[in-house]
Amino acid sequence: MTGYSLKGVVTALLLVALLMLYLHTSNATDYQKLSNLAMQRYGEHAKASILELQATINELRDAPEIEKLKKINDFFNSKIKFFDEDINTWGKEDYWATPLESIGRERGDCEDYSIAKYIFLRELGISNDKLKLTYVRAQIGGPYSKIFQAHMILSYYPEPSSEPLILDNLISDVRQASRRRDLTPIYSFNSEGLWVGNASKGDSTSHLSRWRDLLARIKSDGIDITQ
Repeated sequence: MTGYSLKGVVTALLLVALLMLYLHTSNATDYQKLSNLAMQRYGEHAKASILELQATINELRDAPEIEKLKKINDFFNSKIKFFDEDINTWGKEDYWATPLESIGRERGDCEDYSIAKYIFLRELGISNDKLKLTYVRAQIGGPYSKIFQAHMILSYYPEPSSEPLILDNLISDVRQASRRRDLTPIYSFNSEGLWVGNASKGDSTSHLSRWRDLLARIKSDGIDITQ
């Protein structure tokens, strides 16, 4: 994934603009189409994973939000193996995969995990203002390690001012932020805006070509988030 730079902030702003298309829409996934594409492109294992995803979503429709968080976090953590170099997976330096691509290839980076979790938690009806994709500085190797890397997680806020719960691929348990001392937040965003600390930095509706392409690929897979 990208580091902490102007490029990273611009990337987040562009994703804000993309995610605005989620707001006030009715998410619907055509699982028949999605599973057929999974079979055609990646084989039986991918189709089976999509059918498992469909069953998980149906099972969670009326579940408490905490259960939705845990089950969706577990699902994508189990189906995607972490590969931190997009060039090795996709042949591009910085590629944002659709959930179908990540499930089909069975690999992705932290951004791919977070986006997939965000999409399907929104489909399950969790309010947008409770979810933020958060760039962090992650300490790798324990509390005394001097190894740090840029990382993305998904944060869930039960209330606007409450401590968030963290959905992550580095540690599989959904934990309160205070129990993740290995993570230092840098900035966060969703379809409503961008935040650095507690300060809102607004949003962006420009430079949408890359994100329109991602949205089009997601929709063509059968995940219609614009209807």
